Amino acid sequence: MNPAPVSASDVELAVDLSVYLLRKTELDAWDYRAGSLKWTCWETVEHIADDLFFYAAQMGPRHPPINGPVPFVCEARRGGGPANSIYADRRAGPEGLLQVLETAAALLSSMVRTASPEVRAYHVHGIADPEGFAAMGVAEILVHTHDLAEGLGFEWDPPADLCTRVLARLFPDAPADTEPWPTLLWATGRASLPGRARLKRWRWQAAPEDER
Repeated sequence: MNPAPVSASDVELAVDLSVYLLRKTELDAWDYRAGSLKWTCWETVEHIADDLFFYAAQMGPRHPPINGPVPFVCEARRGGGPANSIYADRRAGPEGLLQVLETAAALLSSMVRTASPEVRAYHVHGIADPEGFAAMGVAEILVHTHDLAEGLGFEWDPPADLCTRVLARLFPDAPADTEPWPTLLWATGRASLPGRARLKRWRWQAAPEDER
């Protein structure tokens, strides 16, 4: 039986779980490095929010772009930091940062919920439909919250059924005989699996299966 499509509700669930975890962060820990990334925990949350905003924005125009993204300015604030279009005001503190994340997720879930299933828009890994953007958004939240949890010393184990839906949509060739969450970490180059080395290069499939 094929998993259900990734939905707007999945975006909402993923961000709710992430924000619940991240609210436990000590004030001085936001400048810790986020796991194996070169970004701080604060920068990593900004990156997630920026990706969710980006995915929502691609579906926004009356005629969504298919040859390149909507041309927002995208810049890094420091050498080695993430290149974003949106940033959180540091003066608003961690609660403001998480509010930015929740808002970006709300934009994406709203666009996924209201866009026609026939909508197609640009992504570097394939012309995506609303489900594809939802799946990419969920994947960004799940795997980068893993990076954050590593840096902050938290446990993070998202729901297996949510991971299964993301794998089915974005990584159709991923192993089916391993647990969903470790498999998603493997598919995004963050862990090894029994008999399978950690990936040095990876990409997901943004386009619907019958359009790749």
